[in-house]
Amino acid sequence: MDDVPDKTEDIELGSCLVIGGGGFLGSHIVQQLVNKAQKVTVFGRSEYPQLKAQGLNCLRGDIVNQGEIIAACRGMDTVFHTASLSYMWGRRDLIYQVNVEGCANVIKACRENCVRRLVYTSSPSVVIGDESIINGDESLSYPKQYNADYPHSKSLAEQLVLAANNKLENKPQACPEPLLTCAIRPHLILGPGDPHILPRVRRAAEKRRLRQIGDGRNQITITQVDNAAHAHILAAQELAGQKRCAGKAYFVGDSEPIYLWPWLNELLALWGLPQVTKRVSWGLSRSLALLSEALHHFMPWLGEPFMTTFVVDQLARSHSFSHQAASRDFGYQPIVSPEEALQKLAQWK
Repeated sequence: MDDVPDKTEDIELGSCLVIGGGGFLGSHIVQQLVNKAQKVTVFGRSEYPQLKAQGLNCLRGDIVNQGEIIAACRGMDTVFHTASLSYMWGRRDLIYQVNVEGCANVIKACRENCVRRLVYTSSPSVVIGDESIINGDESLSYPKQYNADYPHSKSLAEQLVLAANNKLENKPQACPEPLLTCAIRPHLILGPGDPHILPRVRRAAEKRRLRQIGDGRNQITITQVDNAAHAHILAAQELAGQKRCAGKAYFVGDSEPIYLWPWLNELLALWGLPQVTKRVSWGLSRSLALLSEALHHFMPWLGEPFMTTFVVDQLARSHSFSHQAASRDFGYQPIVSPEEALQKLAQWK
């Protein structure tokens, strides 16, 4: 990964644990911490030879195993919790086990080990309901109902993290200071190495199966992965400093929202792939998604639906968010411009 320029005054974070540090976002947080000469340990379910080659301490374990995460947090001052499951269909029990119960385990581990700071990777989907959102801010409330288990599980986990802020265990004398927490909500994290969104888009475009859903004018906030990692570190530094972000959740993203479908066509052109020219209405797409969901609900052996209502709404509605609060409270500004972000993707093969 390219070195990211350091545009902030470094604040010592002590010993840092990055949960999910071998993942897409987590590995960028790790690298930026290394660039700042912070002491970093990685915790995850796999072996990470590329991180071990840098001399990093890598612990193998799972957040659903309370004993393993408690042991991993021993001696840590700052914990970044980036690990979660993002399935958009099925595996309900596993999603809640990892995303909610696993997060509860992380909080318990932080408290038992007197960790001072916990920065949690949340998602703007925790506030997305049945309407478009343009320039949304932190005043948005959690919707009464979600159309997928993933955003609901992230909402429950985020609430656990924020409720844990400034709380001591039952024996206050065990820890000299309470745990301080913060949640970061980056929307659509993208960049070279993305294992989720863009590979699917590319495969669909190569097979000429990609269809625009809706009128193509929906505004979307995207977050270049270096920007997302930068926001997490700034939040941790603020928790170690003036603590203005303690107990709060923040939207972060790139400098300006994009119009999703024109942006995708620009990216496809840079990749030398066919443009998206065919369009399907939101109403028809959602009806087909509902039918597909019903079919797969009664016939689970069919696997995952070809389309879900959650994905349809993500592709057709506007979901843009302001990072003004993050700028105010911990100085967040994107360090990678939209032009740089697109160029990085263009060069990614």
